[in-house]
Amino acid sequence: MSTLEWFWIALVSTCLLVANGLADNAEIVADDKELKQDAQQLPAEVSYNYSKVKTPRPTVGLLYPRESETREVRSLDGIWNFVRSNASDPQRGVREEWYKRTLRSTGHEVILMPVPASYNDVTVDRQLRDHVGTVWYERHFFVPSHWCRDRVRTWLRFGSVHYQADVWINGQLAVHHSIGHLPFEAEIGRFINFGHENRITVMVDNRLTNRTIPQGQVLKQPSDDGVAYVQSYTFDFFNYAGIHRSVQLYTTPETYISDIELRTQLGSKQMGRIDYHLRIGNGSVSDVRANFILVQLRDRDNAVVAHQVNHNVHNGTLLVPNAKPWWPYLMHPLPGYMYTLELQLMAEAAGNAVLLDAYRLPVGIRSLSWNNESLLLNGKPVYLRGFGKHEDSDIRGKGLDNAVLLRDFNLLKWIGANAYRTSHYPYSEESMHFADEHGIMIIDECPSVNTDLFEPQLLENHMSALEQLIHRDRNHASVIAWSIANEPRTKKKAAEAYFGALANYTRSIAQGRPLTAASNVDTPTACMMSQFLDITGFNRYNAWYHSPGRTDMIVQPMYNEAKKWHEHYKKPVILFEYGGDTMEGYHSLPAYIWSEDYQTELFSKHFQAFDKLRKLKWFIGEFVWNFADFKTEQTYTRVGGNKKGVFTRNRQPKDAAHLLRQRYHAIAFKLNNASLPSDLFEYIIDWN
Repeated sequence: MSTLEWFWIALVSTCLLVANGLADNAEIVADDKELKQDAQQLPAEVSYNYSKVKTPRPTVGLLYPRESETREVRSLDGIWNFVRSNASDPQRGVREEWYKRTLRSTGHEVILMPVPASYNDVTVDRQLRDHVGTVWYERHFFVPSHWCRDRVRTWLRFGSVHYQADVWINGQLAVHHSIGHLPFEAEIGRFINFGHENRITVMVDNRLTNRTIPQGQVLKQPSDDGVAYVQSYTFDFFNYAGIHRSVQLYTTPETYISDIELRTQLGSKQMGRIDYHLRIGNGSVSDVRANFILVQLRDRDNAVVAHQVNHNVHNGTLLVPNAKPWWPYLMHPLPGYMYTLELQLMAEAAGNAVLLDAYRLPVGIRSLSWNNESLLLNGKPVYLRGFGKHEDSDIRGKGLDNAVLLRDFNLLKWIGANAYRTSHYPYSEESMHFADEHGIMIIDECPSVNTDLFEPQLLENHMSALEQLIHRDRNHASVIAWSIANEPRTKKKAAEAYFGALANYTRSIAQGRPLTAASNVDTPTACMMSQFLDITGFNRYNAWYHSPGRTDMIVQPMYNEAKKWHEHYKKPVILFEYGGDTMEGYHSLPAYIWSEDYQTELFSKHFQAFDKLRKLKWFIGEFVWNFADFKTEQTYTRVGGNKKGVFTRNRQPKDAAHLLRQRYHAIAFKLNNASLPSDLFEYIIDWN
């Protein structure tokens, strides 16, 4: 979102709040001490001392659940019971201990709700769609008796719950987690009735405050029914909530591989290198000690191409002769090549080798580096062409949908894209796996949008969001950079110390990736954040928010501004957002704003600027905003949501998609000698 767009949204929001009597009748509300502290109105410019900020405790574990000889995985996805709390008393269920009994016995209306999915659009209830506060989920499940007899460890894992979750098993608190879009888990064996029915209860709280990532405020406003609770936020996408990704039970042995950290390199003569670091978990009563680890690397045909026996069970290096590198889509005839790394934890007993645990994960072998002008993958400069995206679809909202996910990757390849940014939060683990396999490069972004106020506690939460993101995604070959924020309020002087501390911390855990972010300040010199980044990124909407309707005011302004960003920061530059809203089926000749013809013309003018910039070498990427139309909060500036998508919300192409497809494939042909699709251009005439 541009500075001008933010100005208009802020102005409209202010007008609406004043019109509703905010000055006299509305208030910021919270129902517990922490939220009340978060809800305080803070002055715009305050200097904070970050010397006492605590860096996050490093995350351990959370390997993606995979079955093996020693592990079982069971899904708890499906239909759950669901209760909406009263927005005026969101903590009532905690006080009355709903988690100690079935939801139906509370006397509240129980409906059915799919998991995974956002709950907002599943029903036809306006109150549920716009609900602010807590909701409760519940289901019953069985755990096999042999999980107890075999002395395995039983784990419960959530792929993502937005925004905050408390989870009880049979009435006992198992885990609490804040920050949506990221996984969390707990060992639950002590809460389980093995061989009998069990109950899981989850309280989900969607409220955002000045200290959450992202930020927001809950307002209490007068309504025809008395009062209404409204979640206020500045980001331009709908604040979907619920259990968004899969819920799984899985087992590990008592002595098991709890964590894996990988680093890869591609050396001379195609020698691949995989450095691995393992953490080993041990049961409290286990007297079995791991003696060595058997490591095997298998190619796509399941042939073992490298192996070793390592008596250091925590660290090792595996060399891979004649390695097939991981390449981006259309940069090489064999993109997205993934091996399978097989790790078998072994013990010696009575002279025999005994398998303790086995875990397999995909790995792509590639080298990544950068300098003041280029981002290099396997020693070759990369030019990024792609999108900002959203996890968003009709009915399911931000819920994991493998059909939509696969459709998206098919469209990415159809259009010739090689990258996207996970705007503006971490995407599902499944999407990261698909990116690896399809050769799509990822700018991996944390859920910091429009960050403001810059309190120390906000910084701690911001650091935690990045730490959890990096821990989750560090082993993905597709991840080429970490984005620490989107459009923060970096004109403010307080932003300098805040982002200096954030960048220093993030760089210390960056796992060999550069740092970037998307700025939207009017001039590069005004940004208090970009000095701390390895790659400069900015968003700009020429001929949309700036000079709307004037496609003759795109090429030179874009060229000049990008040059200023590079001249000031001496770093590679990416344009992370450009575009314009387009109503499907609306045409106008000559092109007129909001028409499909206008979006096509706007794109074409930007392409001219990008080609001039590409010749300067340091301009390394162009990202359209957005991949597909998506839902936003209700406002008269949005007709059914944000319509800047190249594809509609149900993933059908607008006219501009065909132009963009021609450009992206042509760039791949020009830079990497990629083959052009046979249907890229329609037959017109025999010119002979």
